[in-house]
Amino acid sequence: MPRRRELPPLQRRTWRDWHGLAVRIGVAFALIGLAFAILWFDRDGLRDNIDGHISFPDVIYFTMITVTTVGYGDIVPVSERARLIDAFLITPIRVFLWLIFLGTAAEFLIKRSWENWRMRIIQKGLDDHIVLAGFGRSGQKAVEELLDAGTEVSNIVVIDADPEAIELAKAMGVATIRGDSTRDEVQKAVHIERAGSLIVSCGRDDTSILTVLTARQLAPNLRIAAAIRNSDNEDLAKQAGADVVVNPVSFAGLLLAATSHGEHLAEYLSDLATTRGKVRLRERTAAREEIGQLLKDVSRGRALRLYRGGKILCPDDDDPPRVEQGDMILEIVAKE
Repeated sequence: MPRRRELPPLQRRTWRDWHGLAVRIGVAFALIGLAFAILWFDRDGLRDNIDGHISFPDVIYFTMITVTTVGYGDIVPVSERARLIDAFLITPIRVFLWLIFLGTAAEFLIKRSWENWRMRIIQKGLDDHIVLAGFGRSGQKAVEELLDAGTEVSNIVVIDADPEAIELAKAMGVATIRGDSTRDEVQKAVHIERAGSLIVSCGRDDTSILTVLTARQLAPNLRIAAAIRNSDNEDLAKQAGADVVVNPVSFAGLLLAATSHGEHLAEYLSDLATTRGKVRLRERTAAREEIGQLLKDVSRGRALRLYRGGKILCPDDDDPPRVEQGDMILEIVAKE
């Protein structure tokens, strides 16, 4: 079982990124201020080859030139103390500033260019992958569950228009594309026609439904699951092409209602719905050697239902069903 990856809150991560950049800028200005103070108090050791007078603007100019370059020779240190200060104090400040500049450039330019190139390579090789449209709270939990269930991180693609959400998804190692999931070109970029399934959790029902509609037009046989928060929109999502519609609000209500019938019912339902519990639900295609057997005899755990041509058959029906080719079996199994 892959090790669980806990995602930090999106706002906290964004604040940490900006905080790191602010610290670097603050340190850079502090070093420049320190260099200016040193040169100002030792300005008598400097000489201006233009007018022979060292003014306040001259020290500001000399400070900036000295900490960023080796100077132009118009203002130079002439005393021994001024030269020692330049060698042992100003030069280290110059080195530290360049390290800050280069480190920032490496992180915000080189690293991002490398990540973008790596993502393009991953996207080109996508096949039978899982596309996740929307990387909010629900999307993050979906990715966590997929990884816990054994899905390869390289087999997941996230679409989101929010750059902060994209950065968070990249931190998990999944392929990403920044854009509007309702647009044809964005879905084509993640090869929706070759995907194994699409999970839609855009936060807004209208955006989710339009995303489903676009995907269904591009990939008629794609399996699509959509999160819809308003029950009035569930039928619209199904009409748009969603195979499965999940209402997070309704599901939460069911869990709360279950607590009125027993204190352990909600816990067990949550156990079934996640990969971290002691038991889990599994849906699979009937194996060849199971054809002709009673449903209750083929399950490796506890057979709950058998799906056949839109019909639901249960092992305790008056006429117990026998497994046929192409049947889908829903069962409860112990955690592996």
